[in-house]
Amino acid sequence: MYTREEIKQELYQKYIRPTQRAKQEYIGIEVEMPVARLDGTATNYQAAQEAFSAAIAHFHLTAEKFDDNGVCYSASDAETGDNFSFDCAYNNLELSLGRADNLHTIEERFETYVRFLNSELEKTGHLLTGMGINPNYQINRKDFIPANRYQMLERYLQKSESWKIPMYFHPYSAFGAFASASQVQLDVNRNELLQVLHGFSLVEPVKAVLFSNSVMEEEPELLCVRDLFWENSTHGINPHNIGAFDCPLNSLDDLLEYITTTSIFCAEREGHYMHFQPIPIADYLAKEQVTGEYYENGEFHTLTFSPQFSDLAYLRTYKFEDLTFRGTVEFRSCCCQPLKETLTVAAFHMGLMERLPELVTLMEEDHVLYHHGYSCAELRRMMNRRDFPHFIDREELRRLCFKVLTLAEQGMRSRSKGEEIYLKPLFERAETLTSPARVYVEAKENGIPMETLIRQFSL
Repeated sequence: MYTREEIKQELYQKYIRPTQRAKQEYIGIEVEMPVARLDGTATNYQAAQEAFSAAIAHFHLTAEKFDDNGVCYSASDAETGDNFSFDCAYNNLELSLGRADNLHTIEERFETYVRFLNSELEKTGHLLTGMGINPNYQINRKDFIPANRYQMLERYLQKSESWKIPMYFHPYSAFGAFASASQVQLDVNRNELLQVLHGFSLVEPVKAVLFSNSVMEEEPELLCVRDLFWENSTHGINPHNIGAFDCPLNSLDDLLEYITTTSIFCAEREGHYMHFQPIPIADYLAKEQVTGEYYENGEFHTLTFSPQFSDLAYLRTYKFEDLTFRGTVEFRSCCCQPLKETLTVAAFHMGLMERLPELVTLMEEDHVLYHHGYSCAELRRMMNRRDFPHFIDREELRRLCFKVLTLAEQGMRSRSKGEEIYLKPLFERAETLTSPARVYVEAKENGIPMETLIRQFSL
């Protein structure tokens, strides 16, 4: 058992201490992409794995992780730090681009990788495409990668079907097998940390307007079903683990107290990756014993163990703005974008980081979205829908989007690297208040074949 002060000190060392170093101008980008079959049938796992193996050989990658059947699902380039992996399932491929100091370098590597992978995948009638939901999700296999962590995660998400918790659980516990995201990590220093979390939480409703790109037939009113997946799964049992920071953080101690309220739901002992009902980390570390459950040889088993500070390695939250142990903030509320426009996500966040005080002022003084009785989290949910709320004036919303994007553009210009060009698609979206999801939905309603859309959203 640990005291509360010991717990807070340990959390400080993990999350706050890394932000005290000099800020570095590095960018980390992760892009998950559906492996979609062009004829509308289920993704062939073997075809996806063979294309992955061809990439390992072609780019001289080092194979790092293997599933229980000996299939490699993660490989890296030692020089660039770039990583190729499958995320959750073999129909969701992720490229994690090693840290770079400009977007042009990242774009060149990303496009080189995608074009090669697609040249291999197209041989078997597949493509990587830029949709937040695999277009063939209904018929695709939804089993997770047979490896320790992914099998734990699969079982944990499936607990929504049996745990008697008074909240609404959606019926898509396998969403990790068909949902794809675009995430960016940026360095942050201690002095600006609270402002980053505050300003970017306030701008989340605007991001919903510009970046929504996850559509399901079962949820026809939603253009970004991604938020629903997290909020109404077992990840969302503790609302502090997901979504925006929706309460005042006036000091670093406020932030530290907030982190103590986030929940841990897994740990590893004796080679077993266990899950359990989420427990706020301060309560978890104050316990003498916790009982976890793991799945092995077709059966569930329990294991009782004593919490340790080393278990903080398994404290995973999924907030829109996620403070990491690397001294970075990971922005994780964006769906995968059309692949030609992948870097819009990074450019948006990078530019606004350069104009952070102006962003905070703009959003705090805004009356287009705010001051109508709703929080940033509530507004984000509203703006994820096909129909905007009744109090929204479309012309005023358009102006607000342009003001936000102009700040981002000014921020990118201040870097003097010509990276503002990656914002151009966002200005076009703002002009018509059209996200990729709206383009996708309207095209489907107009009878555009799915193969055409898959290609249109690819490179």
